[in-house]
Amino acid sequence: MKKTYKIEVDCANCANLMEDAAKKTAGVAAATVNFMTQKMIVEFEEGREPKTVMKDVLKACRKVEPDCEIEF
Repeated sequence: MKKTYKIEVDCANCANLMEDAAKKTAGVAAATVNFMTQKMIVEFEEGREPKTVMKDVLKACRKVEPDCEIEF
């Protein structure tokens, strides 16, 4: 399953770091963060609950940028 989320990213470098952090999160098959559109596209592993996985993705992204917000 693939979903798109609105994300607040301050710079392109942070977007790249957040994308890497999201990709390493358990339950995420693939992730893309677009700084220009302020969107994150996440593809979830089969059988994983998106809301639960996104909580972990948000924690990982906040290690990169503490004031990061993802609307899910």
